Amino acid sequence: MRLALAALTTASLLTVGALPASATTPAAERPPKTTKGPCAYTETPDDPAVRKVHLPPDPRRTPSKPVKVVLETNHGDITLSLDPAKAPCTVQSFVHLVRHRFYDRTSCHRLTAYDRLKVLQCGDPSFTGSGGPGYRYKDELPTDLPAWPGDPTGERRTYARGLLAMANAGPDTNGSQFFLVYGDSGLRPAYTVFGTVDAKGLAVLDRIAAGGIQPVPDGPTPPVDGLPVLPADIRDARISHR
Repeated sequence: MRLALAALTTASLLTVGALPASATTPAAERPPKTTKGPCAYTETPDDPAVRKVHLPPDPRRTPSKPVKVVLETNHGDITLSLDPAKAPCTVQSFVHLVRHRFYDRTSCHRLTAYDRLKVLQCGDPSFTGSGGPGYRYKDELPTDLPAWPGDPTGERRTYARGLLAMANAGPDTNGSQFFLVYGDSGLRPAYTVFGTVDAKGLAVLDRIAAGGIQPVPDGPTPPVDGLPVLPADIRDARISHR
């Protein structure tokens, strides 16, 4: 079972999963489909797609050309520069979801303001933190992130302001949810980094973060984890050819 939002710690950027499907359902009677290429995108029958989308293409050679994606939001455009040289399977999946309008008319469901975690998390059309594309794929973890200052264990790394990374529910469970880092964050290097946010996009993130987080019963004051006060809606996600 995946951890619920309220149970997440400052080192966690997990997605929330659905209950396992019954053994009597048709989805449980056959093995999940898996693509034959190097990315091995695999169906997740126990966590079906929020919006219907087929498995991404999985060519023998994954693309290496950089890609730009524009997230048109209600606060302004956020341009993402995707880096397939570092995370080809992740970029391939993200572009696939963009092309199939998976992210259109969605809202970012989580804003954090911890000392060591400052991100906006998006990519779930159900707006619950539990939605995904109905498939998973492998991690492509960073190996070049600098150490987090003051961490005596040496385990945490700096996910710097402006990075774009995948949320997950444990090893090799990437789907559609991603997070945009608006302030340097200290995390274990368990989240695939696959691009960066442009300067105008960071200004958009700053405005959303400045609006604060919605309080919850018995939560801390001010709130540090939850729904943004200013709704962060992705109206349209598209590939940019500029």
